[in-house]
Amino acid sequence: MREINTETIGKMIYDALLEINFVLPDDVKDKIHCQLNIEKSSVAKSILAKIEDNYRIAEKKKIPLCQDTGMVVVFLEIGQEVHFYGKYIEDVINENVSKAYIDAYLRKSIVKSPTTRVNTQDNTPAVVHYKLVAGESMKISIAVKGFGSENMSRMALLKPSDGLEGVLEFVVETVKIAGPNPCPPIVVGVGVGGTIEKAALMAKQALMREIGSENQNTEALEMEKILMKRINDLQIGPMGMRGDTTALGVHVELYPTHIAGLPVVVNINCHSSRHKEMIL
Repeated sequence: MREINTETIGKMIYDALLEINFVLPDDVKDKIHCQLNIEKSSVAKSILAKIEDNYRIAEKKKIPLCQDTGMVVVFLEIGQEVHFYGKYIEDVINENVSKAYIDAYLRKSIVKSPTTRVNTQDNTPAVVHYKLVAGESMKISIAVKGFGSENMSRMALLKPSDGLEGVLEFVVETVKIAGPNPCPPIVVGVGVGGTIEKAALMAKQALMREIGSENQNTEALEMEKILMKRINDLQIGPMGMRGDTTALGVHVELYPTHIAGLPVVVNINCHSSRHKEMIL
């Protein structure tokens, strides 16, 4: 059995938030630069160049990548041989989210109630997901999710007869409806199967995957290739100003489902795809 102090987890989350709000992950930087070199539209190239300028300035001057510093989402994959000690883990997570957002003067965007809309003043609570896995290690995946892109999410309970083409059409339609609103170029997370909440969870977690990494599921990999082409063929382009670069990546997760159902959820990240994974 391995013991982990929850304060260690809290400190890692604090440090991660002070990084990802100011420093874009290398996989996103590399993909934006790649698209800048191959984009044919002069307007689109100009916008991609401005996006590069933005993340360089943000990193150098410690200015947030975006004014929407998001809602913090944490995925904890916990080995079943791990034992936590110290304060309750979710309290520690929220204490460190609060400290990070106050210390770094990041925008506080969370309201206590979705109906009364009173701001919590420290960007808490975070959304925390738990998964028990084999072994004695622990993986922490953290993202700050801006709502310009989150608001463009869609879910559907398709008919099994809609099949693969129905799923593909729904994803492309979702991106088309979103248009410029999620600040393209975007990263598209897709969850297919399970139940509706399982599909939603997969779609969100798919956004954590490194852009350019190959899906180990061959069926999902083929779907990603088809969707990437169809989405970029929409020619929405950077910031909706037309061009070849609408999506930086499309990540699909599949799960077994019921004979009577075909749940599909699409979750979108803007070009400021802020996330980090850590192993304990």
